[in-house]
Amino acid sequence: MLETLLSLTQLTAMQFGIVVCAVFFAGLVRGFSGFALSALVMASLAIMIPPIELIVVCWLLELFASLIMVRGGFKDGDFKMAFGLALGSAVGAPVGLYLTNTLPVETSKFLALVVVLVLALLQLLKVRATFLATNPGLYVAGVTAGIATGLASVGGMVVALYVLARDAPAKTMRGSLVMFLFMTTFMSGIYLTLYGMVNQTALLRGLLFAVPCLFGVMAGKVLFMPRFESYYKPFCLVLLMALAASGLFRLING
Repeated sequence: MLETLLSLTQLTAMQFGIVVCAVFFAGLVRGFSGFALSALVMASLAIMIPPIELIVVCWLLELFASLIMVRGGFKDGDFKMAFGLALGSAVGAPVGLYLTNTLPVETSKFLALVVVLVLALLQLLKVRATFLATNPGLYVAGVTAGIATGLASVGGMVVALYVLARDAPAKTMRGSLVMFLFMTTFMSGIYLTLYGMVNQTALLRGLLFAVPCLFGVMAGKVLFMPRFESYYKPFCLVLLMALAASGLFRLING
């Protein structure tokens, strides 16, 4: 059985075990926070599996996680906010992809990660940005997230920052992130297919590793309970800072 799984995924036994643990943990965080699955998978596995091969795997994991969590997202989240962010992201993504061909990729990613790190720190220090609570702020955040996705693959972090800045109840913030990711997952699948990035190995890896990932998602959902809601926003902001700092470290030392 193990030999078959290793053959299908083209991984060694040690690599297979590391991936299972990584996707379970990423699923656990996604189940609790509503985001960060792909970012954590990329951060933990990119040194072992080329990022270009992980993109489709992450997309499948996000798809299954979204299907598991979407009911709660629509129940608790702010549909108008999630839809506005998704619409803006759809507009901004092609702009980001275009800019990718005209700007140095490493420089743009470095700047994007620095912005995420600084903005997360400001929120943690309770510095308020009132513009974000307006309708123009909503669509500006969505377009910015789309550009960041096409330019540096950090659009989800930008959206998370925006949602956290609205200072809504924890379940509303989490539900809105779940809805946004559900809406944009299908758009991402179209882009991946058009760019010819979907292949058999990536699909098999995504389907197989969806199992431990979904166990993590379900465990994370259990952890999201009323007595932990006061820790939700600080946890998410620290998580964003850690992800941004990790990305910067890899850029500087890569």
